[in-house]
Amino acid sequence: MEYRTQKILLSDHIDDENQDYLTWLVHQSNNLYNSVLFAIRQAHFQQCETHTFFDKDDMYRIAFQDRYVKASYAQLCKDFRANKHYQALGGQQGQQCIKSVVEAIISYNKLLKQWWHRELDNHPKIPNYRKSGGVYQVAFTSQNVTYDDLEGYCRLSISRANKPELIKHEIIIPSGTGFKIEQLSEVRIVPANNKLWAEYVYQLESKQAIGLDYSQGIGIDPGVSNWVTAVSSEGKSFIICGRKIKSINQRYNKKVAQYKKNKPQKYWDDYLAKLTHKRNCQMRDACSKAARFIINYCLNHSIGNIVFGWGQGVKTNSNLGKVNNQNFVQIPTARLKNKIKELAESIGIIFTETEEAYTSKSDFLAGDLLFKFGEKPKKYRFSGRRITRGTYKSKFGLICADALGGINCLKKVGTQLGINLAEIRRECLTVPKRYDLTCLTKSYRKRGETRLKPVS
Repeated sequence: MEYRTQKILLSDHIDDENQDYLTWLVHQSNNLYNSVLFAIRQAHFQQCETHTFFDKDDMYRIAFQDRYVKASYAQLCKDFRANKHYQALGGQQGQQCIKSVVEAIISYNKLLKQWWHRELDNHPKIPNYRKSGGVYQVAFTSQNVTYDDLEGYCRLSISRANKPELIKHEIIIPSGTGFKIEQLSEVRIVPANNKLWAEYVYQLESKQAIGLDYSQGIGIDPGVSNWVTAVSSEGKSFIICGRKIKSINQRYNKKVAQYKKNKPQKYWDDYLAKLTHKRNCQMRDACSKAARFIINYCLNHSIGNIVFGWGQGVKTNSNLGKVNNQNFVQIPTARLKNKIKELAESIGIIFTETEEAYTSKSDFLAGDLLFKFGEKPKKYRFSGRRITRGTYKSKFGLICADALGGINCLKKVGTQLGINLAEIRRECLTVPKRYDLTCLTKSYRKRGETRLKPVS
């Protein structure tokens, strides 16, 4: 079994009473989160010893020694049972909030262990408090939900103390689609940009792709105008156009800049939240469509490997100038990569992430060598060179620079994965077919499902 999540926007589909109650509930969840975290942090610091040192500026400092943070979920539930925020949420909703705090502490302890073993570059920090007066998600388990997909509603349980405050004495939200009540695991009310979302988490039967050829692969080179350039070992290539996404980001930045002119840098209001909400929805839709397109392409061509070129710190250390940085950093390529990985691994396609050093410089057709970052000998010269932003002058003629990057990503790990690259010719690297995500129909999502079978 595997878990899936379905998101539904609530703000436009529930009445004012339900809207106000759920908004109040996410505020209570935020307060409970901070209260539980405060108790954990205070108990931790009371047990920690301090040490003195001189920092990089030669200043004398005192700090707590690193040690694991102790957090007992069962004990915290007992301690906060009488808490007003816990009682406002209700028993199981409060327990789910406490569990999220404990999970954050467990993650910190794991990162701390990696830091001690020198597996991390940056020192991890103990989880910090959420913004005072802010909001946090509320999770309802399937036991606290009355769900009817035929009638199109989902009734959420509320604490007895809050029922008299409501006119209807119940909270009803729109139901999800495509799953049954037996498959439902939990319903989360998630606030974002002054909007409320319902996230339905449900289980589906695992499926496996039929007839995948693991000697075949597809190499992906991410970019901006050419968001995804992919070259397969079968000698075919395509580009997913990123100009629409780029224009959405540019329009969003322009409107925000005009509206915030002569205002403080951290200024925020409902209009900016509405703009951000719309942009985020468009980005999420684009990522889902692009990932589904690539997975369907692999299923239809029986390709068993996906190789994604990605550099560590490619966004955080970007230094392309003010305009190019804005275009490059705000495009959600990392989210797309994670989405492709999630979908690929769920059906048996092998996903591999590789660093992309020298992939746009090495001439694949001439058999140039590929090196890891910083390992290229100073005297080594590649056979070709990039003459414009999208054109590479190979030893055998002009080719697409992004397509060259895609096939070189595949070449970097081709030997380890056993991928055959003998069918790659200059033709597939010259003019890849371009696809526009806005032209994809809803029916495209299910085109690859005929090549999937349930896992017994």
